[in-house]
Amino acid sequence: MAYNQSDENFAQSSGSNFASNNFLPEIYSKKVLNFFRKASVVEAITNTDYAGEISGYGDTVKIINEPKITVYQYERGADVTKTPLTDTQKTLIVDTANAFKFIVDDIESQMSHVNFKEVASSSAAYSLRNAFDEGVLATMFAGCSQDLGSDFGNADHIIGADAAAGTGGVGETSASVDLLGSDGGGVDALDLMARMARKLDDQDIPEEGRWFVAPPSFYEELSQSGSKLLSVDFNAGQGSIRNGLVSTGKLRGFNMYKSNNIGATSTATGKCLAGHISSTSTAQTITSTEVIRDPDSFGDIVRGLHVYGAKVLRPESLVSAFYTVD
Repeated sequence: MAYNQSDENFAQSSGSNFASNNFLPEIYSKKVLNFFRKASVVEAITNTDYAGEISGYGDTVKIINEPKITVYQYERGADVTKTPLTDTQKTLIVDTANAFKFIVDDIESQMSHVNFKEVASSSAAYSLRNAFDEGVLATMFAGCSQDLGSDFGNADHIIGADAAAGTGGVGETSASVDLLGSDGGGVDALDLMARMARKLDDQDIPEEGRWFVAPPSFYEELSQSGSKLLSVDFNAGQGSIRNGLVSTGKLRGFNMYKSNNIGATSTATGKCLAGHISSTSTAQTITSTEVIRDPDSFGDIVRGLHVYGAKVLRPESLVSAFYTVD
């Protein structure tokens, strides 16, 4: 599975851990250094109402589409035209499974003051969540459309393209948006966010519950001196990114998130995504975690399985953009 990265931290050494003194208490600290962890954002930007309805891989959840009720002008004595309700639905399928497995040798357990089962299990849980983050973000980017259809005014919700920077500002369609750089040219990153917000406004997407997620390269541009933003240094050390005139911490109406799990681009520097929490539904569960004795060594096998599914329900409430940094 493309997003199953959870085994990478647990490949066992070809040599003897004991012989290399890695687990001797006088060499190895009692406190294990934590992994530098990337923030997981998917749970904060998607609808998780259906998570309790799944129990394993292959489960499906039927989601009824919200009906659109037509309003008619009423005239005295006239019949009111009715809008028939339809039960059109979308299906969320739990179609992704990620697993981890590692072995804790008895010697390692006895020669160290560190509970390696607990530490490694915690890291594995994060790795599973990280893989979940990457997979769902890819689904959400794929859910953006250049043509939403006549029901939504044939709106284009993909700004720019995965190509070299253009010169047409945020309206460029065949090239990526050139962000304001050291050459003094280009578009301010805040203006790009404003265009994304306007596209959501055009579809009557509620302002409450909007979010924006981008990689670090985009946030670096936001914090440049040429930007309209105040850097975190002027925000009482709180570490949040906010417009100097917005006391709520939102920027152009968006809750701001940063992630390294956004898929790579071919030519553009990066891509970003904005939307509403109702745009995508996710469901996930840890189906099992277990500890068993390893039949081939003196140690315990620790393993677990995580399954999830994701479905874009409202593509009109997603907007993506490609950008280039000088």
